[in-house]
Amino acid sequence: MGNTFGHLFRITTFGESHGGGVGVVIDGCPPMLAISEAEIQVELDRRRPGQSRITTPRKEADTCEIVSGVFQGQTLGTPITILVRNKNTRPQDYSEMAQVYRPSHADATYDAKYGVRNWQGGGRSSARETIGRVAAGAIAKKILAQIAGVEIIGYVKRIKDLEAEIDPEQVTLEAVESNILRCPNAEAAEQMIEIIDQARKDANSLGGVVECVARQVPIGLGSPVFDKLEADLAKGVMSLPASKGFEIGSGFAGTRLTGIEHNDEFYTDETGRIRTVTNRSGGIQGGISNGENIVLRAAFKPTATIGKSQKTVNQAGEETTLAAKGRHDPCVLPRAVPMVEAMVALVLCDHLLRNEAQCRTLPRSE
Repeated sequence: MGNTFGHLFRITTFGESHGGGVGVVIDGCPPMLAISEAEIQVELDRRRPGQSRITTPRKEADTCEIVSGVFQGQTLGTPITILVRNKNTRPQDYSEMAQVYRPSHADATYDAKYGVRNWQGGGRSSARETIGRVAAGAIAKKILAQIAGVEIIGYVKRIKDLEAEIDPEQVTLEAVESNILRCPNAEAAEQMIEIIDQARKDANSLGGVVECVARQVPIGLGSPVFDKLEADLAKGVMSLPASKGFEIGSGFAGTRLTGIEHNDEFYTDETGRIRTVTNRSGGIQGGISNGENIVLRAAFKPTATIGKSQKTVNQAGEETTLAAKGRHDPCVLPRAVPMVEAMVALVLCDHLLRNEAQCRTLPRSE
């Protein structure tokens, strides 16, 4: 019922924000992949709360446990279960929200749909659900790197009106991780952190844009008509909490160009490989990867749960006000970076396995 993503590399996430724990079941992972809890933990540490003053102050180690599917450091080809237990829960912070709906949050729609909801920390609608995605994404990243040398790097591109100049062709993970914002442009990052700090002091929140580049993606990933690679990437990224927009390559800016200005002309490089002079297609043409870098962007709204008083209604439809309590991110962008990377990795890994199954099973004629 909407908790499973992927085809051959398939994940199902489970758990609530203030329940016993959260995690993921991964089905379809190839056997004999060397993987450890420590490797997965690296990605979870990038996502975890309490990293800095510009993230939620909730203190969780988010220590992962591999419960099944891995034996003596290698995947078995059977379902992999990864569990992260919730430790620092404070459900009492949300008692008022049991009856009163937070503006722009999932409270009202969950009640309307299911007639019941876990109001402690948002339950299933909390960004804590993404722990399972990031854990699975760590495995997908390793498969992609091992089979095809794919590298996926996300970073903060914009906060509110401040946008950083970043070259997706040259950006490095080290530069991304060099500051608490995960913006590899140090000067822009400093300004962005200042306005997030101010929003936090004002009990308010800010949104922005995460850009992500996938390098060394093989040619041929994606399928017409409904399984175009950019369509699956859009679904994966747009399924993240607080995401409100997606674009790839030239995106909406490309609509301002003419065809001759926008088209990516072909040439043959010194190795005989067909390349494009420009990359306004964002590495995908006709729904299929063309071997160029895949460059996409995801827009995230300001965090819905804020400490400022707002007009709202309760479950009875009575008008009231709410100044939310609890521990919340003044800006989701720094922690959204590994989430975007994870969804991109999950989509690419799934399509890589699908492409191998369909197009590499029988030998091609010379």
